[in-house]
Amino acid sequence: MHERTFAAVNAVVRRLAPPPQFILFPGDEIAGLTPDPAALRAQWRHWFDHEMAWLDRAAIPLWHTTGNHTAYDPASEAVFRDVLHHLPRNGPPDQEGLSYWVRRDDLLLVFVHTLWTGLGGEGHVETAWLRQVLHDHADARYKLVLGHHPVHPVNGFAGPYQRDIGPEHAAAFWDLLVDNGVLAYLCSHILAFDVQVHRGVLQVCSAGAGTAHRMPEGVEYLHCVQAALDADGLRYQVLDTEGRVRERLAWPFVPPSPAHRLSAGEHPAPFTGDAAADRIVGLRFTGRAAPAGTSAIQTLLSVFDPNVQAPLQVGLRGPDQRVVVVIGADTAPGRSPHSWIGPPVAPAESFDIRLVFHAGMGPGGILCRFGEAQPWSSLAAASPWGPERLAWPSRWTVGHAQLGSGDRAFQGTDLVLGVGLSVDTDGDTGSAAGRTGRESAG
Repeated sequence: MHERTFAAVNAVVRRLAPPPQFILFPGDEIAGLTPDPAALRAQWRHWFDHEMAWLDRAAIPLWHTTGNHTAYDPASEAVFRDVLHHLPRNGPPDQEGLSYWVRRDDLLLVFVHTLWTGLGGEGHVETAWLRQVLHDHADARYKLVLGHHPVHPVNGFAGPYQRDIGPEHAAAFWDLLVDNGVLAYLCSHILAFDVQVHRGVLQVCSAGAGTAHRMPEGVEYLHCVQAALDADGLRYQVLDTEGRVRERLAWPFVPPSPAHRLSAGEHPAPFTGDAAADRIVGLRFTGRAAPAGTSAIQTLLSVFDPNVQAPLQVGLRGPDQRVVVVIGADTAPGRSPHSWIGPPVAPAESFDIRLVFHAGMGPGGILCRFGEAQPWSSLAAASPWGPERLAWPSRWTVGHAQLGSGDRAFQGTDLVLGVGLSVDTDGDTGSAAGRTGRESAG
């Protein structure tokens, strides 16, 4: 079953024109998980000699990360090193061939082993070597780090060590990416395609090359990712087994400038209609927060059609007055709404909350920052979908909830909302992927 689904993804990669300059495979090429090294080697031979026989690896390099099906104990780590003997041996002590780096002109690729048995196994990753590599290659214009396990939960599938990198490593690991100007962390493991951003660094999870039967039906799908990286930034498109573009993104994006200024009260919507993958909505809330001790739900924005439950609410909640976005109503009929949780607002202080709804980023597409100088971060969520499901309705209320649902008013002062809308035309990687770029990967 897995071989058939993997072949369907491979068929799309084989048709890419132009072909990729290299291919990145972030782990779990084979079923593995056997105590028999001979059986493990046989699986690897089948993968290379049959399933990947179409690829000329001399023309198109293929680089791998370890995974929980391929490097789960010392014996399997030894097999991984031996079978993938073409991988560089420039990793940290005792991890040669498991962690490594590749430099291609002004591009740095760093592959980390997120389940090193010498440190504790699954969910454990060292950071000292990574810090040194990023320091030694500070002149690289583009830096990508790859590992099998996500750092930030994907689609709500959270669980230290088994589903994402353990907490004693995760914060230091992400700090290194932020401090060293890494563009993105590319990972796998969770059966989904997902992109989110934290403190300006992307986490891109792509794990859709084989295991179809365990993917959330109607949400996730078998896929490969075609990407281009050059002076314009990173552009990618996610292709399903029919070769259709299902998701796409250009990063960095330009947030829309506010074109409308709305004070507290009800207003006709500044725009309406279904979300499109290239639509970016920008909201800027300014005002002064409620005093300390305020913990009730406060509404910053509610959007709705008359006599229909609001599909989108933005507000502050709890004693720390945390930014919360709630999407529900027709986006998931008969189900509870989904929440996106953001940072707290200092009580009784002036605030400048910037929110972006990027329909091309799925559940990671609700981004927040305070002021213009901060980097963007995705709000935390446990949803497999995001603002792409929103149909923006006809009425907006600022500082108050939809009539009939209880006031839940904003309890601070001087609230003003700026609204902007833009179309991310650079996200059309159908043409961008065909341009001559510094690097591109399938």
